[in-house]
Parts: sequence; structure tokens; C-alpha cells
Amino acid sequence: MLAPLATIGGLGLATVALHLRDPHESGSWGLCPSAALGFWCPGCGGLRGVNDLTDLRIVDAASSNLVLVLAMPVVIFLLGRWALDSWSGRLRTPMDHRLNAVLLTLSLTALAAFTLLRNLPAGSWLAP
Repeated sequence: MLAPLATIGGLGLATVALHLRDPHESGSWGLCPSAALGFWCPGCGGLRGVNDLTDLRIVDAASSNLVLVLAMPVVIFLLGRWALDSWSGRLRTPMDHRLNAVLLTLSLTALAAFTLLRNLPAGSWLAP
């Protein structure tokens, strides 16, 4: 149980920190290296998005980083499943691992497409 609880606890602390120190203020969390180089990485706007979600401003969060908002329920489900599996001692089957590999591949492909699109003029609405 240590690994899932430490992960969930760390994410919880980071979320509280993002709620308390507003990333919408320029330089409050430093400078984004990819934005400084002139392109939007898939994580750009993520800190602002988490801050917006802590204030229940879902539309604002989606405007900052749409992928973050869409991925949040999946991430919460996976963290919960990991914690429950650790607590109950359940081991996943090889079929579960194959399905996870397929989902990971699809997710990484979608993330690459999102990154490419948000840096093109046609996808400028996806930029933070």
C-alpha cells in the first residue's frame, strides 16, 4: 500500500500547492522551457488547469489544457484501482497487461497528435 498511498498523497499535496499559489500569475511557478523555445508541449497549461479544477472552473481548465481535463477521470480511476489492488493483494493477469500496453500506445499517440495540433494554426484553440 505504500507506493499507491505515497503517490496519491504526493499528488494531493501538489494539488493543494497549486490551489494556494496561483499559476496564472506570471512566473509564480517559474518559466516553461518549451514555451520559452516557442512551442506548446502537451503539459503546457496543466498547472493552470489543475488550479482551475480546484476552483471547479472546468471550462477554464479545459481552455488551459484539454487533455488534462479529459484524462483526469481516467487517472483518478487508475490510481483508485491501483490502491484497491494493493490493499486486496490482487495481481493483474497477463491479459490486463496487454490491454494496458494497447491503451498506453493509444494514449501516447493521441498525446503526440494533441501536441502537434496545438502548435499548428488550425489547432491554435488548443494552445493554453
